Amino acid sequence: MCGIVGHLGPRNSVEIVMEGLKRLEYRGYDSAGICFVNEKNQLSIFKKSGKLENLRGLIEKEKIIARSCIGHTRWATHGEVNDVNSHPHNSEDIALVHNGIIENAEEIRAELLNEGVRFQSETDSEVFLGLLTFLTQKKKMNIMESIALAFKRIRGNSAFVILNRATSEIFAVKRGAPLVCGINDISSEVLVSSDPYALIGVVDKLYFPEDEIICYLSAANKHLLRFFDLNLSPSKRYLSKKQEMSFKSTEKGNFEHFMLKEIHEQPELTRGLVQFYFHGEGKEILQGITKLRPERIILSACGTAYYAGLVIRNFLETINGISCIHDLASEFRYRRPLVNARDLAIFISQSGETADTLAAQALCKELKVETLSVVNVEGSSLYRQCHHNLLIRAGIEVGVASTKAFTQQVLTGRILSHILEGNLSNQEKTHALIYKINILAERIDELLSNSSAIQEVAQRLYDKKGFFFTGRGSYFPIALEGALKLKEIAYVHAEGYAAGELKHGPIALIDHEMVNMAVLGEDLFEKSISNVQEIKARKGIIVVIGPDTYEKELKKISDYAILLNLKGLDELSPLLLNIVNQLFAYHVAKCKGTDIDKPRNLAKSVTVE
Repeated sequence: MCGIVGHLGPRNSVEIVMEGLKRLEYRGYDSAGICFVNEKNQLSIFKKSGKLENLRGLIEKEKIIARSCIGHTRWATHGEVNDVNSHPHNSEDIALVHNGIIENAEEIRAELLNEGVRFQSETDSEVFLGLLTFLTQKKKMNIMESIALAFKRIRGNSAFVILNRATSEIFAVKRGAPLVCGINDISSEVLVSSDPYALIGVVDKLYFPEDEIICYLSAANKHLLRFFDLNLSPSKRYLSKKQEMSFKSTEKGNFEHFMLKEIHEQPELTRGLVQFYFHGEGKEILQGITKLRPERIILSACGTAYYAGLVIRNFLETINGISCIHDLASEFRYRRPLVNARDLAIFISQSGETADTLAAQALCKELKVETLSVVNVEGSSLYRQCHHNLLIRAGIEVGVASTKAFTQQVLTGRILSHILEGNLSNQEKTHALIYKINILAERIDELLSNSSAIQEVAQRLYDKKGFFFTGRGSYFPIALEGALKLKEIAYVHAEGYAAGELKHGPIALIDHEMVNMAVLGEDLFEKSISNVQEIKARKGIIVVIGPDTYEKELKKISDYAILLNLKGLDELSPLLLNIVNQLFAYHVAKCKGTDIDKPRNLAKSVTVE
């Protein structure tokens, strides 16, 4: 959600922070701001609601030279969207930016008001600033002591980055929220951010601190970056790794939008996943998974990752015969789940920083349940906190509406199913799975090369009243995910339903302005056709996405038919049909002129509950 960038070094920090914030625009935000120590040794703040261009318009005429700076893109939680509530917040000597929620903010605010502290904004973030100001000015604590004490006082998941005017040094601390630091020893630069993507091209080494660790960024010390526990003793509670990401992955190339680029990346990523897990370094990771013998599996995730989990559940139950429970992470920990030490809990996330998913994982870990992540970001909070990790290796996904991550999550789940079945050493079965995944990659390539029919359907239907995506069995999750994509980027009413459930209520909405996107495979084909007929009888518009082996039947009952070769794909067939939904959503959104890569009100990494 909120994007945070801080920089300290010999180059102009404002330029580097602004570039970092630009890279984090995909996370979703409604205002932006920066703060730096100016040539008069004062804090200078520029902030503006709306897009980053508004902030850039404020500062472009200024001749700014700064050697330390913090910046922020805000996704509003407390207080309306305006310039005052934008970050950074500052006193005379301290400025800060914040990602997360302070749950006991009003309690602390009332106490500070009684002590004479005054507030300018409606945000919970400024409460932490007020606490720091009170501790440094009235209690005469130094900046690091005040940060430690203030952070102990607040409740909830948060990350703060703090700029100290007196020294131009930067401090950062977090609990249950994303935070990464990075250094470049050659150029003597050090950065901190809520997302490693902001650090690409500047640092050569990344550091992921654990919760309640103070990160101390300073050019005055021998080491640019040091870590301390909240008792202020030096700490080694962090993960370090070489920076491996490049600029290429954050560029659109010849594509009009990142979403379209990422849809087209899927064939190569699919092949790469096979290479990594069966021929490369990932084989060692799979070897560790073979030791797991769960009696039951718990799956938990949010949004698109939740729908990927539904497909994975089908694999685990039908192929492995393992009982699975799949729950929304936002609901899981509040219903007192019945789990035991013989379970395996699997958590699915693109970012590895989703607050609800992290909370669900923490609960399972507390209950002595072994945990495994299916995650995209190595070193993320979820990655660090789980006992086992399977990387989906989707690369940077800039488009807020997830596409390639869904495909990679499902395929990683299929590989997990293969391993839990005891097949890692079975060459015949392993080669059969590899062959099937490679066929999927080829079919996606073919679809992407011949997708004009999908664009034409989107152009004919983009202005219709609403869309029902339907599917049965393993295609039901694809219906849910297809509806979500259309809602996210085209802002139209779309619902995903198990096809057999339409007659239990939603069919009342069907008329000549409603579109049924019917996702069909060869499984339960006849029953699925019956459900399509129910909608057709009520004059609904029928778009069939299904197997070309039933071309005659499907063209007869549909207004539009998008038919694909599913031969040999078997349980992976839903993934190919899902690519159609991704392209359909993209072209509908393009017809409607929406912001495809950065849809309104949405954030890529949802770090608040």
